[in-house]
Order: sequence, then C-alpha cells, then structure tokens
Amino acid sequence: MKEKLLELHKNSYVPISHFPVSASLITKDGKTFYGVNVEDASTRAGTCAERNALFQAISNGYTKGDFKEINVMTSSKRIGTPCFVCRQLISELMDKDSIIRCYNTRGEYKEFTVSELCPYPFEEEDLL
Repeated sequence: MKEKLLELHKNSYVPISHFPVSASLITKDGKTFYGVNVEDASTRAGTCAERNALFQAISNGYTKGDFKEINVMTSSKRIGTPCFVCRQLISELMDKDSIIRCYNTRGEYKEFTVSELCPYPFEEEDLL
C-alpha cells in the first residue's frame, strides 16, 4: 500500500503548500478508490485526499457503511492524521470500527479505528 500511496503524491495539485497527500479507500467488497489533495488559489475550494477518495466512492454508488478502511499518506517524515473536516466525513460514512491507517513517506504508520480518531463525532442525532 505504501508504494501506491507514495506514487499517488505526484498526482496531487499543491501549488501553494507543496504538501502532497494521498489516500486509498477500500470498500467492504474489495474495491479501492484513490484520492489526492487538490488546492486552488483561494485555498478554500480545494479538497483533501481522504474526501476525494470518499467522494469518488459515493459517486460510484457506494454509501454509508460500505467502507472497510482508509489509508492516508502525507508527504512528511512525520505520521499525519486526517484534518477535522475529513474526520467529520469519515465518522459519518464509515463504521466506528473501520480502520484509518496513517503513513509517513518512509512507510511507517499508525492505525486507528474511526471511534479512536473521532471520539466525539457530530452526528445526525445532533441535528434534532
């Protein structure tokens, strides 16, 4: 997985931060969707790699609860974790025991469940 994530970094569009991030989302039926971060000059209209992969899966007919794991690699020697916007979407679409694996460019990683990385999610029930 680490080689594919590292290879995907070259597809990121990061003219401002120069900080590529890649993600792979694996569905429960074994399909994989990939994402990279995409920036723009306004810095607000871009998207993160994790959301990009989730959006692709949803666009292809997958829905809440269909996802087994998501793998994320930042272009750093440190192991980074998804931003809080991504965590919100992850916590809404993935089961609480789904895996989030966060890599650095050396291939080292930390593994979390959704409930570990997102212990206090904002959920549909909060809208009532």
